[in-house]
Amino acid sequence: MADDFANLDAVAQAELVRRGEASPLELVDAAIARIEKTNPALNAVIHPLFEGARETARGKLADGPFRGVPFLFKDLDAPLAGAPFHAGMRFLKERSYVAPVSAYYADKIVAAGFVPVGKTNTPELGLTVTTEPEAYGPSRNPWNTEHSTGGSSGGSAAAVAARMVPAAHAADGGGSIRIPASECGLVGLKPSRGRVSLGPQYGEYWSGLVANHVVSVSVRDTAHILDCVCGAMPGDPYDAPARARPYREEIGAAPGRLRMGAMTTFPAGAGELHPECARAVTDAAKVLGELGHEVEESHPAVLDRIDEQANGFTGIVGSWVASALREWGEVVGAEIGEEDVEPGTWALAQIGRVQTASMYVDHMKWLGRYTREVGAWWDGGFDVLVTPTIAIPPPEIGWLGDPDGGIARILSVIPYTPAYNLTGQPALSLPLHWTSDGLPVGVQFVAAAGREDLLLRLAAQLEQARPWADRRPPVCA
Repeated sequence: MADDFANLDAVAQAELVRRGEASPLELVDAAIARIEKTNPALNAVIHPLFEGARETARGKLADGPFRGVPFLFKDLDAPLAGAPFHAGMRFLKERSYVAPVSAYYADKIVAAGFVPVGKTNTPELGLTVTTEPEAYGPSRNPWNTEHSTGGSSGGSAAAVAARMVPAAHAADGGGSIRIPASECGLVGLKPSRGRVSLGPQYGEYWSGLVANHVVSVSVRDTAHILDCVCGAMPGDPYDAPARARPYREEIGAAPGRLRMGAMTTFPAGAGELHPECARAVTDAAKVLGELGHEVEESHPAVLDRIDEQANGFTGIVGSWVASALREWGEVVGAEIGEEDVEPGTWALAQIGRVQTASMYVDHMKWLGRYTREVGAWWDGGFDVLVTPTIAIPPPEIGWLGDPDGGIARILSVIPYTPAYNLTGQPALSLPLHWTSDGLPVGVQFVAAAGREDLLLRLAAQLEQARPWADRRPPVCA
């Protein structure tokens, strides 16, 4: 039976344990064997936690809905007490830093019965959209190992796509759940702002842009796990609108006839949308029409002010990067200098350091205006916006890190994802298209704030109409 575990999502694996047809230890041992088999080709898991996982599986597990199911944590955004936490930084790796306290998210994952079997690769501080940190080297895409996994949750996405585990932690500050989901052929939902607590380490991070959740193979895993981790915790500065019912109950529920806008061009014509990515959206629109939805060319006009979005995003993130470098220096008792971090990290920190407090407040005022302008499109009668997740198929490893390309290359890839970190809306990437040479291309669906329920109903409908779970990459357990 163990060889068949890789073909099951997390819900199905948990059901085996509930029925007594598999033990937690059998699930964990099988996942460890899959990691040992496939990780050398992918460099997705950078901190194995195998012995601790086996000990947990043999002992008293939390009696949650995912009791005994193996799970991987991204090495950023949700520390696990007693495990390495390096955030993609050579500075922390060289000091063998270990997290003293778990994030609430990690506590909730463990309380759900998941068994942590390792931690996954991520770019330094999650600051770019490819997982190629100097500290640990590149993660490789299981669909073609010469190509990027995306970032910053690229290690988690590579691991799930290769079926090492059925689902893994991911976090998104500018697209870092959705981009790797697109590049690795997975489901990736960024929840609404405040849906999942970032405590106790932070009330919010990147001024509310960052959200924790998972990448998974199935929509139902994404929904069931969101039920386990959602909800405000003591001290959180805000909460998302209350869910009407458990998210798992949205799977199979009819979404109704939805009015959707489709975006099939690069914002403001300021760049080039790859034909495969445009085709992914037009093909999705055709399927949506067949399902009874109304789809028309439309999007919020403010999205075409892409330079304004980039400037606001960079100003906010730069301030937080400057703070993060100071904070980590204080934590380990050693000041962080230019030689301790990657050039892009240092450049962002310098942007943050020259900003005054009043400049930061100006960014926050702009954020409020921008959020209202974007949200007005949904208030005008639309239910969902459909866009490419990214503007090109997965690029080759090294292309985004080429100093000659600089930030311009990164911006040319991600014109569609950061807006909804800024606004706090839920956004979902689904694996609905593959290129002629076998690389996955995601399609993004965006709903109004708090409407994860609508996205999950729609995603389950599309999953049934155009199933993807049986697709396997060349590097697969």
